[in-house]
Amino acid sequence: MTHDDEKLLRRAVELAATARAFGNPPFGSLLADPDGTVLAEEHNTSLTDRDITAHPELKLARWAARELDPATAAATTLYTSCQPCGMCVGAIARSGLGRVVYALSNEQLATLKPAGSGFCDAPAEGPALFDEARTPVEGYYH
Repeated sequence: MTHDDEKLLRRAVELAATARAFGNPPFGSLLADPDGTVLAEEHNTSLTDRDITAHPELKLARWAARELDPATAAATTLYTSCQPCGMCVGAIARSGLGRVVYALSNEQLATLKPAGSGFCDAPAEGPALFDEARTPVEGYYH
């Protein structure tokens, strides 16, 4: 990690503090080009927007998918105050963003939360109905 990476990561932590100051979960992120120029930044607004998907990483992935061509998106770095959740990881992958640099790991974050406050996986069953479910998907990715 470079000095410039640390500087941009500190800005993501500042954005997390902004989120908390507005009554939201304390998470912040920014997207930078290869020269370190900040292209966009966001903080969590899931409570004030009443939108469970208003994570900063997801908002930046959406922005990049709309505003950047694939080559530019692939050259970016997403700096974020905490390791992205599964929802955000999926959005980052689909948006074509390049590198991700985070401050707190999910394990470190868990040590900062009170016992019993973590999210657990929703109960799920499957896979099932493979022959039926594959019909609309078959051939799409070729």
